[in-house]
Amino acid sequence: MNDRHSVPAVPDPAAMRKHYRAEGLSESDLAATPVEQFARWFKQAATEGGLFEPNAMIVSTADAEGRPSSRTVLLKGFDERGFVFYTNYESRKGRELAVNPYVSLLFPWHAMARQVIVQGVAHRTGRDETAAYFRTRPHGSQLGAWASTQSSVIASRDALDAAYADLEARYPEGEQVPVPPHWGGFRVVPSTVEFWQGRENRLHDRLRYVAEPGGGWRVERLSP
Repeated sequence: MNDRHSVPAVPDPAAMRKHYRAEGLSESDLAATPVEQFARWFKQAATEGGLFEPNAMIVSTADAEGRPSSRTVLLKGFDERGFVFYTNYESRKGRELAVNPYVSLLFPWHAMARQVIVQGVAHRTGRDETAAYFRTRPHGSQLGAWASTQSSVIASRDALDAAYADLEARYPEGEQVPVPPHWGGFRVVPSTVEFWQGRENRLHDRLRYVAEPGGGWRVERLSP
């Protein structure tokens, strides 16, 4: 007799192995700052890596009790001030960052056997900066920022679609959509940025920039 709750046969994850043969990463390869180094790797990821969304990153936050949560978010800008993404401030990550601003960003560039891990503190962007970015979003995405009460429980998909349809009728294409007061950006100011390059025999290269108290960066090599 078949057990309807039995797990179907799947490939064994413990038997899955990839052999990394990429060139290594040495201290002499690194740029003077982590942002410059990130720009180098990001350009390669965007133009050579064959990645669907090279700006996709895993944002990990924790609540006041230290319970973590993670999700994929799109990077929307970076410079010497930090790494920027946008979200609903009333979403789970928004609420968690309000009580615990420490955050980790992970760029999982598997196709290139690379990762970048950013750890730092998230600060809200100014409303002018938020509005400027909001205006560049497609009309439908602007409406979606109003229609979705992100991370909250809703009655059904129909309820979400109905909320969107109401907004679409109120703000047809070509009509300016106001910036939601509950929506905006976070800039993650990094304290460390690690560049991970896969190598043979799992002896990967891990080089980490660490912010110095008086300014500038030092570089550490981590054991894989």
